[in-house]
Amino acid sequence: MSKSYHHNDVVPLTERRNPVTMGLLWITMVTGFPSVLAGFDWFKSGLTLSQVTICSVISCLILLMYAIPANQLGARSGQSFSMLSRRFFGRYGSYLVTINVIWMFLAWYGLMAMLLAQGLKGIYHWPVSTILLAAGLALLMAFNNFFGFSGVANFARFVAAPIMIVWIGYAFFKAAAACPMTLLADAPHISFASALTFSSSFIIGYAVWGNEADYWRYGKPKKRYSLLPVGIALLVGEVLFPLTGWILARVSGITESVAATNFLNQFSLGGISWLAAIVLATTLFAANDSVLFGSVSAFENIWPCKHKVAVALVATVGACLAAWFSSFGFMKVFEAVASLNCILLPTPTVIMLTEWFLRERVFAMPSDFSSIPKFDQLPLFRWPALIALFAGWTVGAVTSGIIPGMDTFRVGVCSLQAWLVAMAAYLPLRMIEHRRSLFFNQGSLERDGLLQVEEVPIEEGSVLR
Repeated sequence: MSKSYHHNDVVPLTERRNPVTMGLLWITMVTGFPSVLAGFDWFKSGLTLSQVTICSVISCLILLMYAIPANQLGARSGQSFSMLSRRFFGRYGSYLVTINVIWMFLAWYGLMAMLLAQGLKGIYHWPVSTILLAAGLALLMAFNNFFGFSGVANFARFVAAPIMIVWIGYAFFKAAAACPMTLLADAPHISFASALTFSSSFIIGYAVWGNEADYWRYGKPKKRYSLLPVGIALLVGEVLFPLTGWILARVSGITESVAATNFLNQFSLGGISWLAAIVLATTLFAANDSVLFGSVSAFENIWPCKHKVAVALVATVGACLAAWFSSFGFMKVFEAVASLNCILLPTPTVIMLTEWFLRERVFAMPSDFSSIPKFDQLPLFRWPALIALFAGWTVGAVTSGIIPGMDTFRVGVCSLQAWLVAMAAYLPLRMIEHRRSLFFNQGSLERDGLLQVEEVPIEEGSVLR
C-alpha cells in the first residue's frame, strides 16, 4: 500500500496514493473468481437469469451507499479501522471489533487459498491432496506482506486483473450468444424475495470489507476518487461475473466448483491451462495480499510486535484454516463466511459513520483526526456504540439463516437490516449521552471520554480536520 505503512499514526496527505492506484487496488479486491462460482451455485439453487440480474444490481446499489461514506471516513481521517474504533467503542469495544477483523479476514484468507488449490487441481488434475496444497499456497501468499515485495501485487493489479476481466467478459458474450433471449422470461422456481435474500448475502458478503478505512486512508479524500472505481468494480465483479457463471452453468449443466473452473478454461481459453492458472493465481494472490494486510494491521493494533512476526503468525493460522476448509465444499464455506462477513465487519463502520454525521451535522463539533487516542486514555466501553452494535449483529445473524434452526427468520437483506438496526439504536442512545454531557456542563465529547487523547505532533497539512 505504501512504503511507510503508518501502523501507529495518521497517513499524511503527502503520502496518499493517486486515484488510479487506489482504483486498481479496489478492483482486485472486489472483482474475483468467487463471484463467477456464485453464479453456478445460483443456477443450481433455481434462480432465473432475470432474478440474478435484478438481485445483483440491488445488492450493488446497497453496497455503493455503504462503501462511499466508509471510504471517505478512511481518506479524510488518515486512520485505520482499528484506530478509529478506539474513539467510538472504547478500550474493550475496540478490542472486540478489531479481533473480529482478525479472525474474519483469516477465514477469507484460508478460503481464497482453498479456492486456488481447487482451481489449479481443476485445471491440471493434479493427484495431490487439496488440504496440503491449500495450506502450502496460503503460506506462499504471505510473501508480499512478509518481504515487502510489491511485484506480484502490482502484476495482479496492472496485468492479471485486466486479463481476468477480459477473460470472464469474453466467456460471458460467447455463452450469452448461445442462449435464447427467452431465458429472461423464464418462470421463477423461487420467489423474488427469497432470491434477493439468498444472493445478497453472497454479493454483499464478498464485496464488502468493513475495514475500508485501512485501505482508503492511503487515498486522497475526494468522493469522485472512490465513486468511479468502486462503481466499476461492483458492476464488473458483482453483476457481470455472477451472470457469466449462471449462463455457463445453464450451457454446461455443471454446478460443482472444481469442474466449473475446468469448464471455464476449456470453454473460453481453449484449454490453455498455463494462462488460466497464471491469471487465477495472481488475482487470488493479490486479493489475499490485501486480506492479510488488513488482518495484520488489526493484529498489530492490539498486540504490537515486529511486522514479520505478525505476518508469520497470521499466515500460519490462515494456512491451518485453508487446510480445514478443504474438507468441506467451497460454496458451503463461502456462504457461511460471506453471511458472517456482511454482518460482523460493516456494522461497526456504520456506527462510526453515524457518529461522524452527528458530530458534523447535529452537534456542530467537527471531528479532529490529527491525534490518535491511546488505550489507557479511553473509557472501558462506550455503551451507546456497543448496545447498537450487538443489536445490529443480533438482527443480522437471526435474519441471515446462519443460526441452526432459525431458517424461518431468514428474510430480507440481512446485512442491510443489521446496519439499519444498529444506526436506529445508536442515534437515540447517542443523543441521550450528548444531552447528559451538556446537562453536567461537560460540553464536548472530549470531556465525556470519546476523544480524550494525548496530542501527537503531526506535520502541518497532513490530515483533514
